[in-house]
Amino acid sequence: MSSPGVHLREVTAGNRDAVRALRVRRDQRRFVASVSESLEDAAEQPQARPWYRAVYQGEEPVGFVMLMWRPPDGPFRERHFLWRFLIDRRYQRRGIGRQALTQLADLVRADGATELLTSYEPGDGEPLPFYRALGFEATGQIWDGEIVLRLALPAR
Repeated sequence: MSSPGVHLREVTAGNRDAVRALRVRRDQRRFVASVSESLEDAAEQPQARPWYRAVYQGEEPVGFVMLMWRPPDGPFRERHFLWRFLIDRRYQRRGIGRQALTQLADLVRADGATELLTSYEPGDGEPLPFYRALGFEATGQIWDGEIVLRLALPAR
């Protein structure tokens, strides 16, 4: 029997508590903010044009993603920037993150983008190997102390 599909859903009053309860492993906490912190940042920074969704596997929330969706100003002006991304510790290493980011890249490409940007804080246990495996490459840019990566999105 195959596992239920991975998909993105809006965060609503009905699922907000379950999405906020998602947690990464202890050793990953320094690299990604919690869902609650991310939602607070989105509310405090509307100029970044935050776009966020829960990652679901079947009917179970298993992760969270948040982008700056073509903000009108700032270092990522008119570009798509993966601001937050996490898969709950119980669901990691199952290909869910790869599936979620593939869907996200397709949405960004459908919006006319030719790239998706993100950044990471270097250190032991950093997410760089995960992003590299998906095709992200360093841009040479540093933003807020983090290394900026770029995923090229060729037209399909």
